[in-house]
Amino acid sequence: MKKAFFTLSVLLIMAACQFPGRGPQMITIRGVVFGTYYSIIYYDEEARVLQEEIDSIFQDFNSSMSFYDPQSILSQVNRNDPVLVDEYFKAVFNRSKEISRETDGAFDATVFPLVNAWGFGVDQRASMTEEIVDSLMQFVGFEKIDLVDGRIVKYDERVQLDFNAIAKGYAADVIGHYLESIGVTAYMVEIGGDLIARGSKPDGSKWRIGLEIPAKDHDAQQEWHYFVEVYNQGLATSGDYRRYIKDDGKRYSHTIDPQTGYPVTHNLMSASVFAGDAMSADAYATAFMVMGLDKSIAFVEARDDLEAYFIFSDDSNGYGYYASSGLQLLSRDDL
Repeated sequence: MKKAFFTLSVLLIMAACQFPGRGPQMITIRGVVFGTYYSIIYYDEEARVLQEEIDSIFQDFNSSMSFYDPQSILSQVNRNDPVLVDEYFKAVFNRSKEISRETDGAFDATVFPLVNAWGFGVDQRASMTEEIVDSLMQFVGFEKIDLVDGRIVKYDERVQLDFNAIAKGYAADVIGHYLESIGVTAYMVEIGGDLIARGSKPDGSKWRIGLEIPAKDHDAQQEWHYFVEVYNQGLATSGDYRRYIKDDGKRYSHTIDPQTGYPVTHNLMSASVFAGDAMSADAYATAFMVMGLDKSIAFVEARDDLEAYFIFSDDSNGYGYYASSGLQLLSRDDL
């Protein structure tokens, strides 16, 4: 269950301004991590540029949950090596299991063998057949794995984990927690489209984010129709219009349904989720792409802690949108 990257754009001037004695200064740090880009903006009375400290946190995080690093904790868990997991891994594993229960398995970090076989993991796509899907489904499911005394316990040793649909959001939260620990109260941390925003800018304004119009293909330029103002919220988007594969003229979504083993085929094109933290927003966005439009709307409207913006295809080969009842959208005319 991998996420569509670059689905949000921060509508801010990206510049590091340092004028000591003039109040909080805006600092911007940008770079590459987890195979995508990150952008961090914060306001600091001391005008501290924290690039080295933040990159160190990212390195520790990568050592925990990267499946590209053969020595990461995640890679060792997937190989069934005996290893104690760290606090990052524990937090993501436990929240993954909670959200899996809440969504009746629509979110499931054990879906990695299927994601990989369909060509969205680390290996080349297999020639998928019903028999292959059925065989892989035998070791997919959170009930087949647990965390006991700091170690992963598998009830089927073939179970493998992939935290790609939740880890970027959590990494944004972790950086935010670090900034708060050193006295920064107004910041926005965005990693590959998943973000956390806390506090207000010095002029009292909130963080303004663009919601992307569905792209026609992988490389299409970003366009925005609506915007939102974010305050003390996490925001993440999952979509099927930038990450997919084509085989014999048929387009396959990167979102794999853990309950069927196949790419989803419904009309929900993207789900943008607003939650109290980026980790939760990240996971729910993927879950909703599995659940489809109607079930996702019912889920969000029954919750006081979530808002969402859904884009879906319609019968005229166009698209429509649905904003949950507590979400305020801004058009270009409102800016």
